Amino acid sequence: MMLRLYWKTICAFAAVGIAAGIFFQHQRPAKTTASGLTVSHLPPAVKSSIFFGPSVDLLAALAQGSVTVDFTGNGRERMVATVCNRTKKGLRLHFREGQLFAAGDNHVVLIRSADMDIPPGDTQSLELQTAATRSTNVLGSAQYKLAVYTLGNLETLLALLAERPEASAGAVQTAVLALTENLPVAAFAKFPEPGGDLPTKFDTKAFKVDVADIISALALLRDIGCPDDQLALAVDPQLKVEAMIDPMAHAAAMHYYGISAEAEWDYWKHELLNGDESTRHYALYGIARYFPQVALDMLPRWARETRTSPVFRLSAIRALALTERPQALSELRQLEHELGADNDLGMAAHRSADLLEAHLVKTSSPKKLVIAFHASGDLPRL
Repeated sequence: MMLRLYWKTICAFAAVGIAAGIFFQHQRPAKTTASGLTVSHLPPAVKSSIFFGPSVDLLAALAQGSVTVDFTGNGRERMVATVCNRTKKGLRLHFREGQLFAAGDNHVVLIRSADMDIPPGDTQSLELQTAATRSTNVLGSAQYKLAVYTLGNLETLLALLAERPEASAGAVQTAVLALTENLPVAAFAKFPEPGGDLPTKFDTKAFKVDVADIISALALLRDIGCPDDQLALAVDPQLKVEAMIDPMAHAAAMHYYGISAEAEWDYWKHELLNGDESTRHYALYGIARYFPQVALDMLPRWARETRTSPVFRLSAIRALALTERPQALSELRQLEHELGADNDLGMAAHRSADLLEAHLVKTSSPKKLVIAFHASGDLPRL
């Protein structure tokens, strides 16, 4: 009898211990992952048994006191919402696209809507995609609050983005700032422009993107009905030729500017003979990249012609490397010998030949040769 009572007592204490362990495991503070997101400790089986009901809008949930939320953003494309469900039932919270957030002078907008399921009494985090609405935003982690104003001119763009999940963060950010501030190409482009080294009070380095992103942004803006002639981003003649030369932007540029494969040669010929005075020589790089056989015959003669402008002669020498052909290497070495090493043309031929030779040695490399054709410095590395 005493032995049976002893075992009952042990079993009772064991049951209490197990229950307490489960209780404290469920009450343990949420764990922070390596990415900075907070995750719940609720077992999957427990989560799957919770009924979350219809979505509740973030603003409504805050007004009802159902949740508390902390927002941490970087001032541009990323924000993390950490939400505590203060109710005793599962909550499906909806973050609506277009919601604005502020941290001092920094302002961002939620680009894509999102939903998160939060068990009763639990705290979870969700990463949101945002975009700066001001080019003066300072990048860096900061705590954000909900902003009370709205930006109606973003609604059509945000509706389109819901159908374009493939749009890059750079393209989206560029399109947003084009609508909110109508900034010129110089604010976004990584490539230098004439006069781009002049001092300015505007610092937009945080919003510089690849040419492909700029063209994608323009395509988005055209799709929502923004006239090209009303966008400062679309009127710079340098952007078009830059995009046409850039292999990463070439296909999108052909589509955006309405240039068919059959008409591409006519485009380069027109740019060379009748293009903007500041960008006419850029056509030599396009011809070298996309019409290498023509370039191998044409460019050495342009480089040797003393009556030709030095700008065109220098561009012809540098462009030869873009053909990526062994014949171009022979031409460049010959030009290096003919022009000598005591002038810009001869030094350009030497540097271009070295770069092309290194590229040809790496025959297995799939990378394309990239050249800063509008810069005065050395050719960049492969």
